[in-house]
Amino acid sequence: MSNKSKPPTSWWKQCCKRIFKRFQKDPDDKQQLTEILRDAERHNLIKPDALAMMEGALLVSEMQVRDIMVPRSQMVVVLEDMDFNEYLPIIVESGHSRFPMLDEKHEHVIGILLAKDMLACVAEDGVDDFNVRDILRPPIFVPESKRLNILLSEFRHSRNHMAIVIDEYGGIAGLVTIEDVIEQIVGEIDDEHDLEDEEYVRKHHKDRYTVKAQMPLDEFNEYFGTNFQDEENETIGGLIIDAFGHLPKRGERIQYGGFDFKVIRADRRRILTMRIQPDTSELTVEITDD
Repeated sequence: MSNKSKPPTSWWKQCCKRIFKRFQKDPDDKQQLTEILRDAERHNLIKPDALAMMEGALLVSEMQVRDIMVPRSQMVVVLEDMDFNEYLPIIVESGHSRFPMLDEKHEHVIGILLAKDMLACVAEDGVDDFNVRDILRPPIFVPESKRLNILLSEFRHSRNHMAIVIDEYGGIAGLVTIEDVIEQIVGEIDDEHDLEDEEYVRKHHKDRYTVKAQMPLDEFNEYFGTNFQDEENETIGGLIIDAFGHLPKRGERIQYGGFDFKVIRADRRRILTMRIQPDTSELTVEITDD
């Protein structure tokens, strides 16, 4: 049989065959499979980045939309009664490409505004003839309980990149994007968390920062106006590990000091990246010691 006629074998299948051949044990559940993969990484059969993606793929099948959604209080939206001059600053300042549009009572999502659609329309017809309803995309609604692997499949088939999350009463709970789901597998896509060696903090879009985990607590407190104290740890990263009570894995979350901390990256020795959002929804901080 020629190579051309052989059925294709996925990279994942090839990798699993090598791993299971090495350890001569078929897993009975996901936990055993995870342990086999970690053993494979320790024996240098797979690289740490590959292990992280495999674990992320397994994790996605267990997570729900509510675990990763942007809550309603943090959604960047536009309103039905706005005009072009009011849309533009929101689009420029946020840096996003898709915006839910709410009705005049701010109760319902009536469509999704794509920045590229708006700019193309204005470039062709001019501001005076601009009517936002002509370019709105229909919103997609999903429940908070939907599994992420199912949502990812739906995103791929429908070619939608954003869905509005609704609660059990049909109200707006938040939003979720295809990037949010993919990041659970491959890690943070946006590279804005990368800092120069001499940097501790970098400010990005409005109320969004990147901070190195080895940043001294006193400097963190001074910069962000917090008052975190810890006699055993001198850095913000050490403080958060102690708050967890164990070395957290990617995807774990904890509420501490009025903030919601979510681990984005971690290895076997330390936290690499955390996303932080306060209860007031006025600040978003990312911590990294990459």
